[in-house]
Amino acid sequence: MKQPRDRKIVVYIATSADGYIARPDGSVDWLDRPRPPGDYGMGAFLRSIDAILWGRKTYEKAFGMGGGGRSGGKTANYVFSRSPHFAPAPGYHLVREGVADFARRLRAAPGKDVWMMGGGGLIASFLDEGEIDEFQIHVIPTLIGEGIPLIAPRHRTVPLRLLSVRRYPDGVARLHYAVERKPAAPPGRRAARR
Repeated sequence: MKQPRDRKIVVYIATSADGYIARPDGSVDWLDRPRPPGDYGMGAFLRSIDAILWGRKTYEKAFGMGGGGRSGGKTANYVFSRSPHFAPAPGYHLVREGVADFARRLRAAPGKDVWMMGGGGLIASFLDEGEIDEFQIHVIPTLIGEGIPLIAPRHRTVPLRLLSVRRYPDGVARLHYAVERKPAAPPGRRAARR
């Protein structure tokens, strides 16, 4: 088990080549394509986590397609929702608290890394609070033209550091990035203006 703050929150996701995680209606039919043997590293990734973070829409779409998280066992599933009438399935924890407080509480407990499942709005909220550590993006060689972007649009600049690139025989590329952290200003000093 990792100690507090050693736990990383990792976005592990597939996007179209033009940066969308789903069509405008949430469909991911463009992911249904011939695949080479193997699982694109998913098995190893699942062994590295013990918690999954879901946005409500992503959770509902996954369950509507017969999917869902790894419920039961040692994997905790957290579903974020502001809807007063929403209740997730048994074994899933509803989260209504702020992202920064939740992330601080989650990281304070020993455990494995955390899978940020998405969607784009939840990823953006965690990113804007400085609570995303890494992105593992599987770029699918398909253009879908419009849809739900990887990260909900807002004015931001977030530098990433490339950790690795893995190419697969079917043209999928896995890009593994670390989110660059801004160094804290020394106490009593302000950052210089430009």
